[in-house]
Amino acid sequence: MTSAERLTAGLQAIAFTFPDSIQARLLAYLGLLSKWNRTYNLTAIRDPDAMITQHLIDSLAILPIFDQLVLAARRQFRLADVGSGAGLPGIPLAIACPQWSVSLIETVEKKSAFQRQVKLELNLTNLFVINARVEQLPPAGFDAVISRAFADLGDFVNLAGHLVPDDGRLFAMKGGFPDQEIAALPQTWTVESANEIKVPGLDARRHLIVLRKT
Repeated sequence: MTSAERLTAGLQAIAFTFPDSIQARLLAYLGLLSKWNRTYNLTAIRDPDAMITQHLIDSLAILPIFDQLVLAARRQFRLADVGSGAGLPGIPLAIACPQWSVSLIETVEKKSAFQRQVKLELNLTNLFVINARVEQLPPAGFDAVISRAFADLGDFVNLAGHLVPDDGRLFAMKGGFPDQEIAALPQTWTVESANEIKVPGLDARRHLIVLRKT
């Protein structure tokens, strides 16, 4: 199976309607990631097939949950990806949902430089790169914030909770179910839902934890 075929199979297994241009742009993104990774070590995963599954499909498998919770009645949607690193999950989400405004928040300049290059070469007009510390950003600038392996839930809400309004949500992408992290959440935040995510082609546990202010 080629990388393109693997990507096609993964996208078809996700219950979401993707734009026609998504496959070419996702593969172009992976090409840039592989090129930059040789110099800047943006990701420990280097095998192209593993990148398809563990980066692209893993990032996009959450979309049905997003659609159910916050997107059905909102075409204009402002999402921030905190600690975005190589642009995951923010860049695949921006490619899959061109009607969204997606901001990548990253403190390391070399990673932000890579993100800016992706934005330029893929002409992602809905993608914005913010090279700054999350806690220094102004409040309530986004409808939702997502993180993928950024921090434990307590640190996540303390650092990024101010970025959403009172009716906003934080989305934490996790592997196993984070029982201890949930138990340690501050009283000002609660778990709205904890969703097990099935990632096509990946034999590993994945969860999407949705947090809201109490």
